[in-house]
Amino acid sequence: MNFELTNEQKMIQRTLREFSEAEVAPNALERDRSKQFPLDVFKKLGELGVMGLPFPEEYGGGGADTVSFAIVVEELSKACGSTGITYSAHVSLGGAPIYLFGTKEQKEQYLPALCSGESFGAFGLTEPNAGSDAGGTETEAVLKDGTFRINGSKCYITNASYAKFLALTAVTNRTEGKKEISAIIVPTEARGFTVIDNYEKMGLHASNTTELVLEDVEVPEENLLGVRGEGFKQFLMTLDGGRIGIGAMAVGIAQAAYEKALSYAQERKQFGKAISSFQAIQFKLADMAMKIELARNMVYKAAWLKDQGKPFTKEAAMCKLYASEICMEVASQAVQIHGGYGYMKEYHVERYLRDAKLLEIGEGTSEIQRSVIARQIGC
Repeated sequence: MNFELTNEQKMIQRTLREFSEAEVAPNALERDRSKQFPLDVFKKLGELGVMGLPFPEEYGGGGADTVSFAIVVEELSKACGSTGITYSAHVSLGGAPIYLFGTKEQKEQYLPALCSGESFGAFGLTEPNAGSDAGGTETEAVLKDGTFRINGSKCYITNASYAKFLALTAVTNRTEGKKEISAIIVPTEARGFTVIDNYEKMGLHASNTTELVLEDVEVPEENLLGVRGEGFKQFLMTLDGGRIGIGAMAVGIAQAAYEKALSYAQERKQFGKAISSFQAIQFKLADMAMKIELARNMVYKAAWLKDQGKPFTKEAAMCKLYASEICMEVASQAVQIHGGYGYMKEYHVERYLRDAKLLEIGEGTSEIQRSVIARQIGC
């Protein structure tokens, strides 16, 4: 096994690290306070050519691999969790379903706008009564005379305010109590389509989280994404890739929290010595460093398996589960090491803790990840 990054991956890592330190990190605290979506940051990311990083060059993408995508998510998330989740969702939830299941015509129509950053990627899956039980989807799309008429609602949808179109799941038929769920591409400017952005969130304040309301929204049958009735299967595959992004995001936030805690421990003096000289603090920092490294390796392994065309469902669930849970732990310990200062916004670590919590929930809760893993190991 060769754990060394390729020259291209190293270049992407170096470029995004420098970009994140210069363009993303300096205003992260203010964005958290003001809840200002980082449009300026993403305009620059579009100019860098990373908005379509893992998609083919023929659609305006970068032709890079999933490991490179994970590297970008980690570096952005280390600087600002809101920026990291926006990018991760844009690629793995917005672009990936169209690339994986779209026709050639659909790819040519929609992917260039995502790769250039002209439109943000979003994915309409979660509903008020269909979270962990995504099969509980109630949004309905009735096909008549070559047109789908869609009615329903979605909640907790990332990036939709800045998306010109998105794929969403809807029930396209019901037979003997069973639902046929399909995926359909819907323009957000369609008549009857309303995007509502008024959630008050615990963290990730600068990311865009919305509710979607569809009232007699009409789209042509050709907007069906993939095979009719395979929407459930499609979004499960989409979530597998998205979990790698969440894992990478968790690694980035955890790394930021660890570095803040280490720096503070080396500078803070108590009883005449830097607190980093106390074994209690040393052990905390050692555990943090170890768990972050383990999580990063798990993320890279899942990404590598995906790039090799090998099964990665189990590894994606594992990396998402482990990375998100150690991220919470590391962020909490970073606050503890800072003491009272850790409770104050200007020291950043309380923001890391708030941002980290979503990672145990989004793209499938920790409990769902354990269920996925259990199925994969034959339980």
